[in-house]
Amino acid sequence: MTIEHLAIWVKDLELMRSFYMKYFDGKSNEKYRNDKKNFESYFISFGGGARLELMQMPNITDASNDGHEQFIGITHFAVSVGSKEKVDELTETFRKDAFEIVGEPRWTGDGYYESVVLGPEKNRIEITA
Repeated sequence: MTIEHLAIWVKDLELMRSFYMKYFDGKSNEKYRNDKKNFESYFISFGGGARLELMQMPNITDASNDGHEQFIGITHFAVSVGSKEKVDELTETFRKDAFEIVGEPRWTGDGYYESVVLGPEKNRIEITA
């Protein structure tokens, strides 16, 4: 079995689509729209593995996600960029572009080299080698 995709409700669909395309080299499909439900979404592919579905619908309530507090449920997802150097480089790009780094690049106890950034809507994204 494999995970096919992960879905995230977003406030600004176009902003989030651009974010994953710019920083993670994601490829997007055409926007899906269901006018009856006032629902829109994009699937972002990353060249292999699970896709990311970005979804927007006006009646979805905000979570109390500030990026720092942890809650039961999905807390982050990880994107492998292929090398320690690329983790460092992308982390610095995020820093330069004024994104909050909540986990500086480091080796973890379970053998990952990673950093953690908050995306535009405060979701935690691990960047791994």
